Amino acid sequence: MALVPYEDNPLPALTKLHNSSAEFRFANQDLRLAQDWRKLGVAAVVWDAAVVMCMYLELGAVDLKGMKAIELGAGTGLVGIVAALLGAHVTITDREAALEFLSANVNANLPPQSRDSVAVLELTWGQGLERFPVGGFDLVLGADIIYLEETFPALLLTLEHLCSDSTVVLLACKIRYERDTNFLSMLQHQFTVEEVHYDKDRDIHVYKACRLRMRMDL
Repeated sequence: MALVPYEDNPLPALTKLHNSSAEFRFANQDLRLAQDWRKLGVAAVVWDAAVVMCMYLELGAVDLKGMKAIELGAGTGLVGIVAALLGAHVTITDREAALEFLSANVNANLPPQSRDSVAVLELTWGQGLERFPVGGFDLVLGADIIYLEETFPALLLTLEHLCSDSTVVLLACKIRYERDTNFLSMLQHQFTVEEVHYDKDRDIHVYKACRLRMRMDL
């Protein structure tokens, strides 16, 4: 997730973004996520896409128990935390500047018995990918990570590196602009893409992507 600081916005609809924390209950656990809009901007706010992703994971459409998962652009870490509480082994990633904040949220919200199943690592899309196993994850998670068009090529490169033929990618997002659908079109060059959930109240879509299998002509 890009680190984009913002100035204060007086609009009432954005007031919750300036709160110092946000509280949720997922996986039978009360969670309190710190937020720091002024210091880290969008990377330090719980967005609706993350909430809807967690709701979708709780529905059980994906059996997370024992899965090797990675969250991209984790921000506050909510999605990765919930995935870990639901039984996955999760690598939670973001850019270097967000890691201290992200790690604090993870440590504050995971019970001691779950912390060994989580690693918080730096990942700038398209860079240093050799530190992560090629096709080494069962599940890739991303909530509201497809809003900056200049990051799309690096994000696609990262997905191609992390995914095997059996990897499932789940992306939760609000379709705000044409560029958002453009990313989904780009993704379809290498992945099958289908919408698997839509939250009408929050206007959030959840897409499932799987890598296209190579066809062998006999």
